[in-house]
Amino acid sequence: MERLDQDLKNKNFQHLYLLYGEEAYLRQNYKKALIKAIMGDDTMNQSSYIGKDINVGALIDQAETMPFFGDKRLILIEDSGFLKNSGGEALADYIKEIPEYLYIIIVEAEVDKRSKFFKACTSAGSAVLMEPYKEGKMKQWIGSVLKQNSKKMTESDVEYLLQKTGDDMVNIRSELEKLINFTGERDVITRNDIDEIVIRQIGDCIFDLVEAMGNRKQTKALEYYYDLLARREAPFKILALIGRQFNILLQTKELIGIRSQESEIASKVKVPPFTVRKYIQQARMYDMKTLVSAIEACAQADEDIKTGKMQDRMAVELLIVEYSRAS
Repeated sequence: MERLDQDLKNKNFQHLYLLYGEEAYLRQNYKKALIKAIMGDDTMNQSSYIGKDINVGALIDQAETMPFFGDKRLILIEDSGFLKNSGGEALADYIKEIPEYLYIIIVEAEVDKRSKFFKACTSAGSAVLMEPYKEGKMKQWIGSVLKQNSKKMTESDVEYLLQKTGDDMVNIRSELEKLINFTGERDVITRNDIDEIVIRQIGDCIFDLVEAMGNRKQTKALEYYYDLLARREAPFKILALIGRQFNILLQTKELIGIRSQESEIASKVKVPPFTVRKYIQQARMYDMKTLVSAIEACAQADEDIKTGKMQDRMAVELLIVEYSRAS
């Protein structure tokens, strides 16, 4: 993304940009920034092709049309699926020689780097991976949003916010806007404000549920479960997330055993770097035998539900009771 930032700063643009990756907030922000920087207020020479049913022939015809009352034409292609299937092969051939007046921005969540179209994009311009910021940059970004709105937070409260929101920047931005509006003319956002306003993500609730199970706090674990049911979360989904949590803890414990660094653990088990210490602490609450047993129990409960041997709500409740029982 550094090269893309430089292009925007210097207004020295390539003729094709592929913005791809899981971070939707960055995909959309960079898309808007590029369109504005390249085209300014010229909307007449912009065309958008969105979705899986794009007519590539019509798109190429539009690309070949000289700009009207301007010197640039911009084509936006979004969520086409061209980088996961063969639909973009004709376009891959076309972008080998992009006309001097033409700029193409392609925005996709998922790509196949082996595809002909992906290779063509990297040859014709820049393919820029949009992934969540690392902890330090995420804090800087949050700080910039707060500063723009004349607000402040302590670093520990920013970390607390991230623990509740996860690293999805769309979600973080949404929760920040709620906090900014909630605090009104007050310039400091506190931990109490976060507790009052920020919606706890289901993953955070599952983490606390499994934590209570590890601490053998059966009543508390069941309270978390009943709260999730009250939020209309399906028992089957809760079971899947409990199983996922135990899998993460098992992988984490194995990596702790071979003295892996925190950054390596975060990368391998796919958790945000700023939450990895929580996972390490929770993994230490369980021994390997219990984690393996819990994962097997989740799989068995899943099978019992699917085969009709047990009602879904009861199956999950019994699992929680069993693994939160005082030893």
